[in-house]
Amino acid sequence: MFYTNTKKMLEHAKNNNYAVCAFNAENLEMVQAIVRGAEEMNAPVIIQTTPSTVKYTDCAYFHAITNTAVKDSRIPAALHLDHGNSFELVCKAIESGYSSVMIDASHESFDENINITRKVVEFAQRVNVPVEAELGQVGGKEEEDDLDADNVYTNPNDAVEFVRQTGVDSLAVAIGTAHGIYKTMPKLDLDRLSEIKKVIDIPLVLHGATGLSDDIIKECVKRGINKINFATELRLTYTNAVREKLNSDKNIIDVKIYSGYARDCVKELVKEKIKLSGSAGRI
Repeated sequence: MFYTNTKKMLEHAKNNNYAVCAFNAENLEMVQAIVRGAEEMNAPVIIQTTPSTVKYTDCAYFHAITNTAVKDSRIPAALHLDHGNSFELVCKAIESGYSSVMIDASHESFDENINITRKVVEFAQRVNVPVEAELGQVGGKEEEDDLDADNVYTNPNDAVEFVRQTGVDSLAVAIGTAHGIYKTMPKLDLDRLSEIKKVIDIPLVLHGATGLSDDIIKECVKRGINKINFATELRLTYTNAVREKLNSDKNIIDVKIYSGYARDCVKELVKEKIKLSGSAGRI
């Protein structure tokens, strides 16, 4: 295996009309589940962590865990910082060995988003680390729930200027998805996605995929999405599996029993999402 960054990985996905799955990990077992699932599907994979996760468990820990998990594997894998919320955190992730980062300044004004993102890109390019950014605002946990739609959705013309001025390697676009659990199924602006794809020649990223139908995800890939983030669904699967195993036998005290069971359940979910994204068999 090779521990790699996302630049070449996502370019291949863009040129061959599929998406690479990016799975948020919270612990050792989830990292193992992601890597083992990708191995069984012969797929490239991105393991990623949020600011809250690395606040709980430092970037260096996750780099060590991920590096150990993939060093004898045959799949290309990347370790990515998801929703990096400051220049300082992005730098820390890169210095800890992360091979890909996201800076999310989408809460800021358009011009300030450009300024912050460009600063990150300039730093990351020195060490050959690709940068993802966000334009528009994906709703839910990472954002505010009561956002004005006129400012939320990614404007194709703004996207062209944003990419030109920042030099980002991939762009997370807002087309109506949200982080967390959907109370009702969202209505996505797929035509907007198609318009963005027409005018931007870098890989596009879909956040907030948990809860979307298989048909919608396939349509997003068809229209130009090359990276799909999955987070909440993995957490739910892991937690529900632990609860199920403990409820099945009140005498269980060995952490490895219920953690291992949860790991296996997450692995099966990872395989399902890889197949759905079209990345199975791509190595």
